[in-house]
Amino acid sequence: MPHLRPGGFVTPRRDKRPLPRIPVPAARAVVDCAVYVDGERRHGRVSYRDALHEVRSNAEGFVWLGLHSPDDDQMEDVGRVFGLHELVVEDAVNAHQRPKLEVYDDTQFLVLRTVKYVEHESMDKASEVVETGEIMIFVGPDFVVTVRHGEHGGLAGVRRRLEESPASLKLGPYSVMHAIADQVVDSYLDVTDLIETDIDAMEEDIFSPQAQTNIESIYLLKREIVELRRAVSPLATDLQRIGSEHDDLINVEIRRYMRDVLDHTIKAAERIASYDELLSSLVQAALGKVAMQQNIDMRKISAWVAIAAVPTALAGIYGMNFEDMPELDWAFGYPTVLLVMVTVCLLLYRTFRRNNWL
Repeated sequence: MPHLRPGGFVTPRRDKRPLPRIPVPAARAVVDCAVYVDGERRHGRVSYRDALHEVRSNAEGFVWLGLHSPDDDQMEDVGRVFGLHELVVEDAVNAHQRPKLEVYDDTQFLVLRTVKYVEHESMDKASEVVETGEIMIFVGPDFVVTVRHGEHGGLAGVRRRLEESPASLKLGPYSVMHAIADQVVDSYLDVTDLIETDIDAMEEDIFSPQAQTNIESIYLLKREIVELRRAVSPLATDLQRIGSEHDDLINVEIRRYMRDVLDHTIKAAERIASYDELLSSLVQAALGKVAMQQNIDMRKISAWVAIAAVPTALAGIYGMNFEDMPELDWAFGYPTVLLVMVTVCLLLYRTFRRNNWL
């Protein structure tokens, strides 16, 4: 039946087919787009179509287009303008790619996983330690297209630093790729430093005799280390390819810079591998500590049960209603039995204390 609306009665829509999706212009995903000539940015905001047309018409400079989380239609339009292969266009839309380097003719496609340390009061209260995202870089002879997924790892700072250093931008579009890779890899080292602090605190807690050990927090941190390892370790192989002397697409100076980034990546990967091994050892130590605590608790319980068994047995015996039982008619029989109970219990307590059972 019709539904009442502020403007009157509206007949409900009977066609249950999904409404056609309205395409969102690619410009909505653009963070920044600029033309760089001789290391200097051309002033004025231009579309990426006009920017690429300007560069190719004048046969100088390059375009740097920055995108944030584009959808299928937006990325397809960018791919058509810059001549990107359809496979890498699909990868750029679908996040959660592994770090990789692919070469399509004169275009290189580099995927970097970004990481961010999530602040927390303690590991017991943390639900996440490392937040990951992605940056995808398309580099051609006269353009750089960067696609970022995630709420961290913004490239505005990288662009600003490069614009303040025209000598770097003069090296061409691959200088942008180096600057982005350098920032991402430096963040790996920063995150590993912060994680090391968490591991040190956890290690101190595990080997403190009176502290309660939360094994779940160790497993949480180990899971985050595994995620971090997946983001960092595969990148070393791809950076070796970029820094190779046989890569004719990149000039010699950029290859030297990329080898420095490779060194930092290997350093971060080695740190992460050592943290993984250390956490495995901490898991074993924590399990051993829990098992030892359980043994101590069982010894205490067994000792108290043994002490309680003496009065229980005597009370059970004298609680039976038989006439011919020893000392039933003796005036001091009752206090004597109580005294025997207390004496035996004290002797047992002393023995257990001496043997560190209590």
